[in-house]
Order: sequence, then structure tokens, then C-alpha cells
Amino acid sequence: MGFELILTLLILVGAVVLFATERLPVDVVAMLVLASVMVFGLVTPAEALTGFSSQATVTVAAMFVLSAGLQQTGALRPIGRLLARIRQPWLLTLLVMVMLGGMSAFINNTAALAVFLPIVLAVAAANKFSASKVLIPMSYAAQMGGVCTLIGTSTNLLVHAIARDMGYDGFTMFEFAGLGLICMAVGIAYIMLVGRWILPEHRGEELTATYELGKYITELRVLPESPLIGRSVAEAKLGEKHGIYVLELLRGEEKSWSPRAQKLEVDDVLLVRGDWSKITDLKDRLKLDFEPEFDLRDEQFVDDDQVLAEVMVSPGSRLIGHTLAELEFNWHYNATVLAISRRGQVLREKLKDVRLTIGDILLMIAPEEEMPSLRRNTNIVVMSEREEDPGSKRKGWMAIGVMAAVVAVAGLGLLPIVASAILGCLALVLLRCLDTEEVYEAIDWKVIILLAGILPLGIAMQNTGAASLIAEGTLRAVGSLGPHVVLGMLYFITLVLTSMMSNNAAAVLLAPIAISTAVGMGLDPKPFLVAVTFAASTAFATPVGYQTNTMVYSVGGYRFMDFVKVGTPLNIILLFLTVWLIPRFFPF
Repeated sequence: MGFELILTLLILVGAVVLFATERLPVDVVAMLVLASVMVFGLVTPAEALTGFSSQATVTVAAMFVLSAGLQQTGALRPIGRLLARIRQPWLLTLLVMVMLGGMSAFINNTAALAVFLPIVLAVAAANKFSASKVLIPMSYAAQMGGVCTLIGTSTNLLVHAIARDMGYDGFTMFEFAGLGLICMAVGIAYIMLVGRWILPEHRGEELTATYELGKYITELRVLPESPLIGRSVAEAKLGEKHGIYVLELLRGEEKSWSPRAQKLEVDDVLLVRGDWSKITDLKDRLKLDFEPEFDLRDEQFVDDDQVLAEVMVSPGSRLIGHTLAELEFNWHYNATVLAISRRGQVLREKLKDVRLTIGDILLMIAPEEEMPSLRRNTNIVVMSEREEDPGSKRKGWMAIGVMAAVVAVAGLGLLPIVASAILGCLALVLLRCLDTEEVYEAIDWKVIILLAGILPLGIAMQNTGAASLIAEGTLRAVGSLGPHVVLGMLYFITLVLTSMMSNNAAAVLLAPIAISTAVGMGLDPKPFLVAVTFAASTAFATPVGYQTNTMVYSVGGYRFMDFVKVGTPLNIILLFLTVWLIPRFFPF
């Protein structure tokens, strides 16, 4: 075993560990991998930079823009008006899964889910049923729809590009459609017949009533006239009487965690946790005020021009990893963040010091005229139940026409998908459906850097023989049991890795191994690449397995085990189904 081979395997293991532990952002890990394979001479500089010029990278960026065109022009708004008429939870679940699955085949599935989230919450609130019965099925439908076409997810495009770069045929626009539609039909049937009975039923009011999406963390300052002065938290019985729990006492530069006995003084700041309505009631009853660093005024709560809104930090958001102080959020859109809700974790930092993560829900107050700007911001998903700006119907239809033209041109083979996607982006700008600033904001640059940085690792694995070595080990272990077993094991390994790290990272790491395994068995690599693609794009069993799961995790008030109970049986069903069906659509 040569030095370069050992070095490549060490970089591979290091990348897997860093992706799984999330000690560093995925794009930083990708750049570390890129630098490592280039500095150690495992690939040439030209090979190291091929990721940035890869068709997959450019096409994924273009698809983000095309999805934003549909979302921001209001092209999908009529769907909301249709769903608003539904009264039965089971019918809403069925229609949402079918519609969202169909949309996710052609636009980014996280963007599609973001369109549906406020709609479903509003419908559930209006009809007084639990949105938690619908949100997990929504997430699963978005994933299953994404594997039906080449452009459905970035993972599909990435595996397609790796195959092309290694000298094999990629995939056509609708080559996944037959297998994908069968899997989606089985998935919807499972949810409707079995899954919806396993899903938790949280009270709809707790999920959707205005300002009540979860437990919020905020800061309250003790005013001179407060009856709390001279009393301790224990004596005031804030938890027993008011349902508000004090996490920390801030007195100047001093911090006291879980304070019980300290006598409260003027200007003490209490970091509290509770429902927003109870927090505001406590504020009024006990003469408290919101921490002055937010510069709030009481009239902001009664001014008709001010809107209280929940916004969720979306996947790929530039807010992730930053604090409110760094972002100056009370300046952006002239909005003020009042509180933060994070499912499954008690926040003990001051609000301005909290580092945001995917799924955090921010309660904020903003001028009503700023709401359209907030809704257009791709870094957040506005959960507000207020009606959106009507927007331009003409631009909505133009955005739909552009997307249809992109799909038709690529599907008929008139132009490569990368060319038709770029032309579609230009059309959106020229037709003024998006401006140039919105184009740049629409692209999830972390995904682009991830794709560009990890692709050279696959080249290094081929150059040094690391992929062949791993494939040979796989064949020695189970190769004698036949290609179906090898296919199933590859699917299972991809599924496990995707549950621990980025689905794109898992696909990039395993696609070269899939190709080498197929070559070692004298078989066509295509069915093995399909197994990697489907497994990486349908991770149902954990809230972190796929970005759409993470999006509904906080909003739905779910527990980790809710995903395990509902998603694990579906993953097992699809594993056996796809291993049986893949050779029928893609012969060995």
C-alpha cells in the first residue's frame, strides 16, 4: 500500500469524521479536503479546480435561481388558496404530499417546503387540528419527489456529474422518473395507511396560534416600580404562578445560572423561558421591561403598522453560525428580534450572543411595509399567518413558463441541462422576475462550495486506487452473495452516512466507490449510482438526516423519536423496494 493511497484514505476518514461531528461547517471541510489533495499532490491543480467548473456545480446554482423565481413571484400562491378550503386533516395530508412531491421534482425541495409551511399552519389553525400530523409527511414527500427527475435534488446532479467525469454515461432528465414515482406512491400509501396513525398529535393551537410557536427565550429587566425588588425568584414563584422559568440572572457583568435565592434589584436582567403570551403578561403584571439593548417601546405592540411575525432560519442561510449582535438584526429590515425558540435545547446565552442554527424560530416585530422584503429573504422562512402581498400574476406565469421551458428543452435533448438552466436564469432576470441581487441571494453558496471542494477527492480516490481498494474489500465481504446484496449494502451504507452528515457529502464520497465496485464485478455502474442517489436523498429516520426534516422539526414540536418511529419503517420498505426494482429499470 503506497504512501499516496494511505494519505488519500486518511483524508477520506478525516472528511467523514468532520462531516459527521459538524465541528466545522461543511463548506470549510470541503475546502480543507480540496487544499489537502492539492497540496499533497494527489491531484493536479487543474484537477483540483474541476469542481468549480463542473456541470453539476453550475447547474445546481442555476436551479436555486429558477426555484427562487417561482417562489418570489408568487407563482405558487394559488396552491395556498386551494389548500385553504380543505377541512379534513387526512385529505389535507394527501393533497399536500401529492402537490409537494410533484413540485419537488422540478424545484429545490427546501424552497418548495418553505412555500407550503405557512399555508399548512394557517389551515390547521383555522380548522383547529394538529399540524404535526401533516408536517413530517410534507418533509417526506419533498424528499421522494426530488428523486423523480435529474434536477429534483442537487444530489442527483452531483452523482450525474461524477459519472460523466469518470467516463461513464450520466442520467437523462426523466431517467429516474419510473422508479421515483413508484417509490413516492408507496411512500404516500404508507403515510396514509400506517404513518399517520403513528404521528404525534400535538394540539394545533400550540403549533399554529399566532406568537405561540414553541417556548421562547427572552430577557426582562426589573424596573424601579417592580414588586419583585427585594424578593427572590423562589419567593415570587414565577414558574408555579405564571408558567415562566428563569434560566439566568444578569447583574452587570455577573451571571447566575438557575437563580433561586438571590434578592432581585433594579436593572437586574432575567433570562426567561416560556410561551410568548405568558411572557408579555408577566411583563405587565410585575412591571418588567424587555432588555433595553433591543430599544423596544410599548407603543410598538399597539401600533397598527407593526407586525409580530415568526421567522425560521432556513437551510443554507447566511445567518447560521452568527449571532444577532454580529448580524445587527434590529437594523436589518428595521426589525427587532424579541425572542428565540429552539426545539430540544434550553438557551442560556443572552439573545445577542446566541449563535443561530437551522430551524431556530425568531419572534420579531417589524413595520408592516417591510414584510414583503422579509418574505423575499431566502435566509429565512416567514411563518406569519398574514396574507402575503398579492404580487404580480404576470410575473408568476412568466416564472412558470421559464421553468417549463428549461425542463422541456433539457428533457427533449435540445440542449444540455446546464445550458438550458443558465438560459432560464437569464430569462428570469431579463423578464424582471428577479433582479441581480436576488439571483445572488437565491444561491446556497455553501452547497456550491461543498460540491466544488469535495469532487476532487473522488478524483484522488481514483488516481491513488483508494476507491478500488474499498471496492475490493466490499467484494470480498459480500461479493459472492450476488449483485443484489452488494446493491443493498451500498444503499444501506449511504443511508447511514446521510443520517449523520450532509446528503451531498455522502453521495460524493460513495459514488466513486460505487463505480469501482461495479467495475470490479464486471457490471454497469449505473444501478449502483442510482442506489447511492436514492439513499442519499431519502433519509427519513432522523430530524438531521435531510434538510426538510430539520425544517419541520422545530415548527412541528416533534421529538427525535417521532422521526425514528415514522421514518425507519419507510426507509426499510424503500430499501427492499429499490434493491428489487433498480435492476429492472437499470439492468446490471
